[in-house]
Amino acid sequence: MDGKKSKTVWYALAGGAAGVVNGFFGGGGGQVLVPLLAGKCGLDQRRAFATSVAVIAPLCALSAAVYWFRGQLDFALALPYLIGGLIGGFVGGRVFKRLSMTWLRRGFALLILYGGVKALL
Repeated sequence: MDGKKSKTVWYALAGGAAGVVNGFFGGGGGQVLVPLLAGKCGLDQRRAFATSVAVIAPLCALSAAVYWFRGQLDFALALPYLIGGLIGGFVGGRVFKRLSMTWLRRGFALLILYGGVKALL
């Protein structure tokens, strides 16, 4: 398999892993996707974070639709979080380019660690 085909396969596998995680847990696909994009797919960290957002948005929409059609989504309850998330996403996207990759990686690692500890307790 040539280099370009190999990367395409890794991109598809990374997206698939993110989709499975999103489907199982209702989110968190980016925690799988960013390390795969940076490690196996060869993207630099900043591009891996940004690409992850572009991939996760439609995956989240699809997962939400599945939960909605199964009657497991309370949209009225989710709406305030959605509004806050949109504002936070806008602010985060604007500040993203000004943060050093060292601090972004540390913040991401702390987020994963926090999620792991909360899941275990």
